[in-house]
Amino acid sequence: MISERARGVRPFLVMEILEEAQALERKGADVVHLEIGEPDFDTPKHICDSAKKALDCCDTHYTHSLGKFDLREAICRWHQKRYGVNFLCERVIVTSGTSPALLLALASLCDRDDEVIISNPYYACYPNFCRVLGINIKFVSTSEKDGFLFDPDKVKRAATSRTRAIVINSPSNPTGQILDDERLKALCELGMFVVSDEIYHGLEYGVRAETALKFTDSAVVINGFSKLFAMTGWRLGYAIAPKRVIRAMQKLQQNLFISASAFGQTAAIAALEKSDRFIKHVVSEYDRRRKALISGLQALGFGIAKEPKGAFYVLANAIHIDRNSKRLAKQILKEAHVAVTPGIDFGSRAEGFLRFSYATSVPQIEEGLKRLKKFLRRAGSCRLG
Repeated sequence: MISERARGVRPFLVMEILEEAQALERKGADVVHLEIGEPDFDTPKHICDSAKKALDCCDTHYTHSLGKFDLREAICRWHQKRYGVNFLCERVIVTSGTSPALLLALASLCDRDDEVIISNPYYACYPNFCRVLGINIKFVSTSEKDGFLFDPDKVKRAATSRTRAIVINSPSNPTGQILDDERLKALCELGMFVVSDEIYHGLEYGVRAETALKFTDSAVVINGFSKLFAMTGWRLGYAIAPKRVIRAMQKLQQNLFISASAFGQTAAIAALEKSDRFIKHVVSEYDRRRKALISGLQALGFGIAKEPKGAFYVLANAIHIDRNSKRLAKQILKEAHVAVTPGIDFGSRAEGFLRFSYATSVPQIEEGLKRLKKFLRRAGSCRLG
C-alpha cells in the first residue's frame, strides 16, 4: 500500500522528458537538450583540486550538523561582499543541496494545515514539498504581461491567519524573471516569513537580483553551489535564517541528514573564494546563449512578453501551436528530437507555454531552433516574419 502522502506527489515532468530523450538516444537518436536546467560547464579545476586535497587528507568524516565553521564564515563573507549584508555564521546551515534546505525550512516554519503562498507559475517541486509536509498551498496568479512577477497587493489579499510564509524565487525558474527591489521590498514587508530561493543569484544579465536579507529579518534565504559554480552533482546548499529557525532546522538535519559531505564543504570554500574569473566567463557565455535563444524563438513565432534577465530559462508562449503543453513537448521530442519542458509542469498559468533552457552551447541552441522551424512548418504553425 502506497501512502497518501506519496500518491499526492506529482511527477517532475522535466525529468520524465529527459528520461524519454535518453531512451531515444539509446536507440541511436541525436537529441538536442533544451529541457534540463543543468550547466553544461564542468566544475572548475580549482574546486575539484580542493576536494582532491581534502580527500588526500582523509577529510571524510561527519562535520558539525550546521556545516563546517570555515564554510559558514566564507558564506557570510560572500554575502557581505555581494550584497553588503552582515550576519553571524550561527545563522547559516549547510545542507546536501538546496532541496534539503527548503524542506528543513518549511518543516521548521509550518505545522500541518498551515498555509504557504506560492506564485503561479512556480518551480515544479515547491507544491510537492508542501504536500509531503501537509502544508496547504495558496497559489497567487501572476500575469504574462508582467513577466509572471508576484504582485504584493495580490499576496496581501491572499494571506489569511493560517499563512506562515511566502516562497519567492528570483531569478525565477521557469520564467528567468527577476523581482525589482521595490517589489521585493514590498513582499518582505507583508509581515510573514519570506522563504527566498536565491539559487540563481549571480546569473543575471544587465540587472542585479537583490537578496531578501536586505529587507527583512524574517527571511529564510536558500542558496547553493549547483548553478553558479556548476556543481550540480556535488549536492551542496545552504540556508540563512534567524537563529531560532536555524536551531529548528539543525535539529531536523541531525535526525534526517546528519551533515553535508565533508570534502564537498571544503571544495565549496574554494568555490566562494576563488571563482571570480569563472563566474565572469559563464555569465558572459550564458548571456550570449540567452540572446540567441530569445531571438530565435521570437523569429519562430513564440511569445515572449517580457525578456528574461536571469537564470538560464525562457518561458515562451506556444498556445498558438497547441494549448496542451505536455502533448506538444512530447510531439516535439518524438518528431524533431528536441527536448523541451511543458509549461504545465510549472502550474496552470504556464499551460500552453514551453520552457526552454539555454544551459547548453550556442551551436546546440541553433540546431534546436533549426529543428523546431522544420517541425513548425510541418505542423503549419510557424509564423515567420
